[in-house]
Amino acid sequence: MNLSRVFVANRGEIAVRVLRACRKLELSSVIGVSEADQESTGAMMADRAIVIGPAPSKDSYLKPDLIVSAAVNSGCDALHPGYGFLSERGELAEMCAENGIAFVGPTADTIRKVGDKISARELARAAGVPLVPGSGEVSTVEQAKSAASDVGYPIVLKATAGGGGRGMAVARADEDIARTFDAASLEAEEAFGDGTLYVERFVENARHVEVQILGDGKGNVLHFGDRDCSAQRRYQKVVEEAPATAVPDDIRTNMREAAVRLAKSINYRNAGTVEFLYDQNHNAFYFIEVNARIQVEHPVTEEITGVDLVVAQLKIAAGEPLGLTQDMIALSGHAIECRINAEMPLRDFAPSPGRITAWLPPEGDGVRVDSHCEQG
Repeated sequence: MNLSRVFVANRGEIAVRVLRACRKLELSSVIGVSEADQESTGAMMADRAIVIGPAPSKDSYLKPDLIVSAAVNSGCDALHPGYGFLSERGELAEMCAENGIAFVGPTADTIRKVGDKISARELARAAGVPLVPGSGEVSTVEQAKSAASDVGYPIVLKATAGGGGRGMAVARADEDIARTFDAASLEAEEAFGDGTLYVERFVENARHVEVQILGDGKGNVLHFGDRDCSAQRRYQKVVEEAPATAVPDDIRTNMREAAVRLAKSINYRNAGTVEFLYDQNHNAFYFIEVNARIQVEHPVTEEITGVDLVVAQLKIAAGEPLGLTQDMIALSGHAIECRINAEMPLRDFAPSPGRITAWLPPEGDGVRVDSHCEQG
């Protein structure tokens, strides 16, 4: 392998997951941590931990210059961004390229193209992928009302620069837009640094299905089946399963083909997910977005395919070929992932941080626990 030392630019479960993949490939590892995470599981697992800034994420994990500087100074030749934080910021991938560091993900150009939801819709349209009826960007309440009139209520206001339920609001009438527009735009601005919104028809009786892909950046793309992520709260996925057996087989086949077609059209490199809505009332599917990174729910795909997706990411970043053909990827069994969060139900499920006084994860055949938690 052409890589020798990987910088992990994240924390928590995904940092631990990447470090395990590094060990599997016998790669040296360095993790960048905030002052608050110096004794975290990731910091203990890595060969070396470097403090990149104070506890607030905005002063550490969201500082690309500090992260790349730490990677360069520690002799790393690759950087894995994990998910969240800077994983879908073209700036980080660009800075890595400028400093001779292999970014374990898509190119900066691809990240920017698919990261902007309006641009991604145009790419999908050009690749012949079905789209939810929607608009271009809307910058005022009146523009949003006009777009909603064209699209037809109910609609959903969405952020052009991000996902994960941030900057989203469902509207069933003009007065709903007037009430929610500014708040959705502000949330998008705070989350993604861009408050631009667009309008999309709200598909009420839908399933949220995504297709896992890997590309080598040279036009070769494979899919690894689909996942059903319909169980959500506040637009956040809480249960994911693979394969998406609640969706008809022919629709799932068409989704997979559409995902590969779109990724091939942009010479997609590394891991990504193409997300769709399945309209159960009309037996039709529509493109939502591309997530240009590994996702939280990747383990269910690994469990039914037997493919280590994070190891595959590192190999692609090292310039190795995919090493698989589509007919070599067999789906076997069924996997369900549950995200376990520490929350306070009596306070509207607000986060409940604190010391873990007891930690006894489940064990047994067919059980997998991906976590950075430990007792103490």
